[in-house]
Amino acid sequence: MSVTNKTSPSAVYNDTVVRQFAIMTVIWGVVGMLVGVIIAAQLTWPALNLGIEWLSYGRLRPLHTNAVIFAFGGCGLFAASYYVVQRTCQVRLFAGKLAAFTFWGWQAVILLAVVSLPMGMTSGKEYAELEWPIDILITLVWVAYAIVFFGTIGMRKVRHIYVANWFFGAFILAVAVLHLVNSAAVPVDLFKSYSAYAGVQDAMVQWWYGHNAVGFFLTAGFLGMMYYFIPKQAERPVYSYRLSIVHFWALIFTYMWAGPHHLHYTALPDWTQSVGMVFSLILLAPSWGGMINGIMTLSGAWHKLRDDPILRFLIVSLSFYGMSTFEGPMMSIKTVNALSHYTDWTVGHVHSGALGWVGLVTMGSMYYLIPRLYGQKKMYSVPAIELHFWIATLGIVLYIAAMWIAGVMQGLMWRAVNPDGSLTYTFVESVKATFPFYVIRLLGGVLYLAGMGVMLWNTVMTARSGRVEDVRIPVLNPAHA
Repeated sequence: MSVTNKTSPSAVYNDTVVRQFAIMTVIWGVVGMLVGVIIAAQLTWPALNLGIEWLSYGRLRPLHTNAVIFAFGGCGLFAASYYVVQRTCQVRLFAGKLAAFTFWGWQAVILLAVVSLPMGMTSGKEYAELEWPIDILITLVWVAYAIVFFGTIGMRKVRHIYVANWFFGAFILAVAVLHLVNSAAVPVDLFKSYSAYAGVQDAMVQWWYGHNAVGFFLTAGFLGMMYYFIPKQAERPVYSYRLSIVHFWALIFTYMWAGPHHLHYTALPDWTQSVGMVFSLILLAPSWGGMINGIMTLSGAWHKLRDDPILRFLIVSLSFYGMSTFEGPMMSIKTVNALSHYTDWTVGHVHSGALGWVGLVTMGSMYYLIPRLYGQKKMYSVPAIELHFWIATLGIVLYIAAMWIAGVMQGLMWRAVNPDGSLTYTFVESVKATFPFYVIRLLGGVLYLAGMGVMLWNTVMTARSGRVEDVRIPVLNPAHA
């Protein structure tokens, strides 16, 4: 691999940090999904934890969610936002050393999670399990990330701020607020703390955080990817720029209020539950506005889907986004939630969004980025991208269909009663009935993991056959600046 440095640092983009995050996105994707397959196998055959406490479901499940959300998804967001903000602002990243700190700091956070979670060091909060010293490191990295991103926006050579940067910026700011408020805790020692909140207030703050982690980390950030990489790969402008702005403001305002729908039929006041339900239903409109905007960007270029597997990743991800953002509001309706809550239907819904939307849009974006970061026009093997797409899509369909069926069946079995008012089925009978669907879920997970393995191989081969090049910043006509 040859490295060329023919231009001064001030005249070229800083793609080193983008390259580092892009490679780690693929690596952490394999790790996170491998842990997911292990715990799916344990749910099917519980003896597979081998009686080892560090390998128990309760220890590995938070490791899986942190690895796929914050390691795989987080590294993908860092890579994409750093790449996009430089290209759309026509400037080098602000504070290059701080950008390097965000990479190494984020990897340190991930490694600390890999060590601490299997050891049982946890705050017990969904998607916020890491203990207080790690939370402080996350805060430092995130502040540095904000300085780099918004500093680059501030130095831009074009007046216009492209819509992808609006979504990245909202994601950065919202996640900062969510993390600081929800992670407020009283330390007991270096490895344990207790929440600053108690009772139903703690639950409310947690699901304000939890649902908005989905809304801003797993939605707004990845919509930033969508608004840049679909037009670039399709070689078409965004279908409606006006719709993208309406989409942004409607989504940002509405998402913040939807969290209480996670707490239907709990001690949370009924009016608060209803507010969460209403805003969840309203959320359908901006979500579908964004999906339609992305898909309609292909107007006049639909034929490209036949030959371009990267575009297929990106467009199919939007289909799953649309499906998930229809299903979520429907599940927030109290009468529907009475059936779905605590069942595997919720697991199916989460993974239709995680595997279908977040996973596929990240993979498509990385397939666009990685060859360009190594001086190539395309990945080492385009047929391997094609193979990855089909086995990943099949894996998603098997996974979510199995969980939907299992979830509805569980809900119906749990609420079935005999004429005398006694339960028709015991809980154990519902567990036995779900066994075949857990096997299908495991098969879907294995296929999805296999796809990530193919991507890792393709990434390694692309990096080995490519070369690292400095990409020059275009010189703009002052009239357009």
